[in-house]
Amino acid sequence: MRIVIAGASGLIGTELSQQLAGRGDEVIRLVRHPAERTDEVEWDPARGQLDASALSGADAVVNLAGESVSRIPWTGARRAAILGSRLATTGTVVATLHELARRGAPLPALVNASAVGYYGSRPGETLTEGSASGTGFLADVARRWEAAALAAPEGTRVVLARTGTVIAPPGLGGAAAPLRLIARLGAAGPIGTGHQHWPWISLHDEAAAFAHLVHSNLVGPVNLAGPTPATAADVVRQLAESIRRPYWLPLPAWAVTTLLGDAGRELLLGDQLERPEVLLEDGFRFRDETIADAVQ
Repeated sequence: MRIVIAGASGLIGTELSQQLAGRGDEVIRLVRHPAERTDEVEWDPARGQLDASALSGADAVVNLAGESVSRIPWTGARRAAILGSRLATTGTVVATLHELARRGAPLPALVNASAVGYYGSRPGETLTEGSASGTGFLADVARRWEAAALAAPEGTRVVLARTGTVIAPPGLGGAAAPLRLIARLGAAGPIGTGHQHWPWISLHDEAAAFAHLVHSNLVGPVNLAGPTPATAADVVRQLAESIRRPYWLPLPAWAVTTLLGDAGRELLLGDQLERPEVLLEDGFRFRDETIADAVQ
């Protein structure tokens, strides 16, 4: 298959590109600089510029592009960048798909990133693809992000990949990197109560799930989270134990919200027990079934 990826140089995009290439797929990368290789195509999502020929003949477009939510504090400008970057990239891809439709060309599938933030914090609930959206900044971002993808022309297979916390190997970054740093300093411990559920997924399985979505016939929202739920305490404890450091120093909820504001409240204290029902029902098999597997 011929797969076009926006955000191919990021953490997930790099792993996904390698996995797709390993399956024999042709990967085309959208880049924001003059193309230097035959597998690159320049685009400018801030200006809505993408040549329709880049998507012509593609089997799928995977859109992973967007400003990181982990850069804090969430100032007004930061919030605007988080939302604006997602709407610009998705809107540019969708506008290009409409151009293909006007030309009568076949339409590739659109596998668009989204996030577990769509559900908001929901203590005591099990969140499946059929669960309603929640409240908060990230929920609003995810709703508008998904709406932009769903504006694709009729006949486009649109998949909305609602990703949890990606656990990547040391040195590659991702959400686990600052937690590993805290653990190395000997300061790991419960964040808030530690009982809040954190939806997690290993980097390998995250990319493998996107590859599965590209090759499947699934449509609509799909949760990308490991099959075994874990709490914040489970995640941080595993990260600390993996580098033989103690898990002992609590970080109270009041300190999280005082230091990080809404970012701490939504990213660290939010409770989201996300279940990957659609993936499992479609036959996807996780390599890393527990948080211990993912960290190891």
